[in-house]
Amino acid sequence: VVFSSHVWVSFRNISSAMVWLKLCLLSLFAVSLQESTLAHTGEPSPSSTDNLSFPWSRLRLPRYIIPRHYHLLLHPNLTSLSFTGSVQIQIDVQNNTNWVVVHSKGLQISKATILDQNLAHLSDKVLPVLHHPSHEQIGIFSPRVLISGQKYFLYIEFAADFAEGFYGFYKSTYTTTAGETRTLASTHFEPTSARMAFPCFDEPTFKANFSVRIRRTPEYISLSNMPVVKTVELSDGLLEDHFAPSVQMSTYLVAFVVCDFKSVTAKTSSGVQVSIYAAPEKISQAYYALEVGVKMLDFYDEYFNIPYPLPKQDLIAIPDFQSGAMENWGLTTYRETSLLFDPVTSSVSHKLWVTMVIGHELAHQWFGNLVTMEWWNDIWLNEGFARYMEYISVEATYPEFKVEEYLLNTCFAAVGLDSLNSSRPISSPAENPTQIEEMFDTVSYDKGACVLHMLRHFLTDNVFQTGIVRYLRKYSYRNAQNQDLWDSLTTVRSPNYLFAGEHLNLTAMMNTWTLQKGVPLVTVTRKGSRLLLRQDRFLRTVMPSDPECYLWHIPLTYKTDASGAVHRHLMMSQTDSIHIGEEVSWVKVNTDMTGYYVVHYADGGWDTITKLLRENHTALSYKDRTHLIHNAIQLVSAGHLPLNQALDLLGYFPRETHTVPLLQGLNYLEAIYHMIEKRDEIAYILQFFRAVIDEQTWSDSGSVSERRLRSEVLSLACHLDDPRCVERARQHFRDWLQSNKTLNLPTDVATTVYSVGAREDDGWASLLDTYKTSLSEAQKDNILFALTCSRDTNKLQRLLELGLEGDVIRSQDLSHVVMFVARNPQGHHLAWDFVKKNWDHLVQKFQLGSPCIRNILISTTGQFSSPKELTEVKLFFESIKEQASQLRATQIALDNLKKNVRWVQRNLGVLRSFLSDQMK
Repeated sequence: VVFSSHVWVSFRNISSAMVWLKLCLLSLFAVSLQESTLAHTGEPSPSSTDNLSFPWSRLRLPRYIIPRHYHLLLHPNLTSLSFTGSVQIQIDVQNNTNWVVVHSKGLQISKATILDQNLAHLSDKVLPVLHHPSHEQIGIFSPRVLISGQKYFLYIEFAADFAEGFYGFYKSTYTTTAGETRTLASTHFEPTSARMAFPCFDEPTFKANFSVRIRRTPEYISLSNMPVVKTVELSDGLLEDHFAPSVQMSTYLVAFVVCDFKSVTAKTSSGVQVSIYAAPEKISQAYYALEVGVKMLDFYDEYFNIPYPLPKQDLIAIPDFQSGAMENWGLTTYRETSLLFDPVTSSVSHKLWVTMVIGHELAHQWFGNLVTMEWWNDIWLNEGFARYMEYISVEATYPEFKVEEYLLNTCFAAVGLDSLNSSRPISSPAENPTQIEEMFDTVSYDKGACVLHMLRHFLTDNVFQTGIVRYLRKYSYRNAQNQDLWDSLTTVRSPNYLFAGEHLNLTAMMNTWTLQKGVPLVTVTRKGSRLLLRQDRFLRTVMPSDPECYLWHIPLTYKTDASGAVHRHLMMSQTDSIHIGEEVSWVKVNTDMTGYYVVHYADGGWDTITKLLRENHTALSYKDRTHLIHNAIQLVSAGHLPLNQALDLLGYFPRETHTVPLLQGLNYLEAIYHMIEKRDEIAYILQFFRAVIDEQTWSDSGSVSERRLRSEVLSLACHLDDPRCVERARQHFRDWLQSNKTLNLPTDVATTVYSVGAREDDGWASLLDTYKTSLSEAQKDNILFALTCSRDTNKLQRLLELGLEGDVIRSQDLSHVVMFVARNPQGHHLAWDFVKKNWDHLVQKFQLGSPCIRNILISTTGQFSSPKELTEVKLFFESIKEQASQLRATQIALDNLKKNVRWVQRNLGVLRSFLSDQMK
């Protein structure tokens, strides 16, 4: 039995009450033995492991032993690619017991002892250690009872090879321009991988202090959460770095790196030392991150009104890194593309990405590190807040980015997933490591951020900020749950707490957003002077056969032509109505999309909106126009709105000048293009955006928004084989080759230039050579995408194989290669066949519940839209049933595919007729 809960489920099926009673009594007796072995007799139990069975049956550790302080010594060997170590954990015992159960995964335990508070051994023998591999736990047996209320020290010696992949204590490498391969060792522990580096109580509530020592050879440096306080030279020529004791923190935030990197350093206004570490030949790309890091820490110090509690903050670019970044307290780790910025090759979009990732990780130093969720079911308290603080922090520190324009896309991404049957509540059960890993998804990050955005606008900025500061102060160095946040916000007076003369129950309101899945659909019907409202769950897939009753407390906002004011209404029932007056000619609900809900305008309401956009689109803000485009397309997908009506809505586009709605329309038309690409009906898109395409210059001029539009418009135009675009890109590519690749291409169009150049055999080969030697990760990312745009399936297959090998294309980028190839019409089935053939290898490389596996599954199947393809995907998932049954990602993939099939069946004929009419 893997999970103890399965045993209890099977017990429920036993009909005999007597058998059930006996089992309960036996279970209670067993637990009492586990938790208080020999508590009364005081006599030693057998020390032979042959007579002992593992004392704990649950996935979560016992609560009766609490770690207080870890003294950790590590000696990584970068030649043998292994490490040895020891850990002494000060523990408080709260129940009499003979057992200490901790987490350990893949570690060879050579010695375990327990000492009393005077550091005297409790036994003169090495203590027995039992292993429970499926639960990643070990049990240490003490012949003498550990007495409740006493302090003890658990001492363990261990060894292991560096982990394969990207979790635990693992190896990374980089290659110098001279061709030398250099090795470093780094950690990534979140959520459940600290146990791969040292035995520990690897759950977020077990906060403790950590005193770390690391041994190294002189050519390396070592880094950890805290600064080095002294370095001791050992007799064998090794150096031992002693780090200051940490503040109280969870094990997943512990970090250490041994490398030969260089750094650049500055100080915040409060004296915190900020350092950026990178491979020596890339340190020149670290200066922008240093500027951002200092600015962000200063901003958060002021915004949270709680000083950053550590003396330093290191940010380090790790060459092999699966996710974007990790918030280890005082030593944040990043992909190179998430930290390094090369002004010559990095686009403005890349600059924004680096800024936002740093903003995200430094927000975690408060949300997540200072105050940590009690368990992984509430990981959104970490990730939703950090995602939202990206926007607040960048808006304050770098207003030129106009980052508020990007928040809409974050909420659109959340709606996209949340409108599938396979979505989940923000706060969801998660027990085993695979389930916990899957919690790091669009729901936790993006929906969490959008719900917080809605709450901030409902409560007002000042109340929201005051409430979260109260929350952070109250739970500093502790753990918190959803309810703790609502309580902190409720204690701040808000004008919106009074609704219809009664005090608002904020907990009841927010539980409707965090404890049930899905996104509301608010249907609006105009009836004279009143607006009739109805809320339902918005689904783009078939309604479930036994639909649950969904009801949200929705903070509605709306605008009309009769007033410039934003009107507010809290909708708490399935149907409702609002008086708006007879004189109102139009109404737009969900102003600027501050609310997390989709709006459908029934009974001619969309015709009114379409007419308004055609006649006076600037009567609505750019956010409202973007929101309308998004809602219309989503309603088509769900079957609530005919496709031709949604396309009519886009008819005002020749007069649209704002980047955000233009990009939104472009993205949806591109998605439609991918649906019909194989059917040769694409000229309409080029015609639709002809004026916008012709306005673009092949340069890096303009605002951030204008540059972003240029990149996407020209990329699509060349992809659609627009002759003028293709010829211009070819000329830039020829110039680049003739300069021996020294010409600096405009960064906004470099990817498009490379993509067109990659269509020719010589261009593709030349780009691959540049990819192998470039020191700019931004340039390598652009080239990698371009290489996957080839129309030669042999080249696409080679890229997939290079990604699997992990030498030329790093393993960390394999999921990107698969996604890019899958987006290529020539690569749809190639990528899917690759996933099926190499499934076991992929799971071994990335872990089953990881974002990489999720992205690979969803991206490869997301390109399909036929019943035959749906059947094929179902058959494959059936063939990996044991793994597929553990993954929400497989259900999401099937939901997406079913949605695509229904979209084509419902809309392809309509689309063909519409395009035919437009092209006449």
